[in-house]
Amino acid sequence: MSDEQNGSNWWIWKVFWILLGLTAFEVGLGMYKPEFLVETIFLGTKLLNHVFIVLTLIKAGYIVLVFMHLGFEKSSFKWTILLPAFVLVPYLLFIILSEGAHAYLML
Repeated sequence: MSDEQNGSNWWIWKVFWILLGLTAFEVGLGMYKPEFLVETIFLGTKLLNHVFIVLTLIKAGYIVLVFMHLGFEKSSFKWTILLPAFVLVPYLLFIILSEGAHAYLML
């Protein structure tokens, strides 16, 4: 391979290492389960679940920015794409968690 071909794919390795680091952090949290995250209940579920949801949203946003080539767009266009997802997904999760907690309490 020539130097031009090797120099053009540096970004994929950067993305790989960033996503690997976030995923390793998530796996570490899942393995060690810190006491304050497991014992704290928020919206009917453990706080650890909310941390996983937030980290997953961060990873999803980063993947969208990189692989949909939004990283080089204007800031307003980035937010036009990402903001609905960052608002809609937590809202839907809130509905699911609150309804699930209500159904659990009604047993």
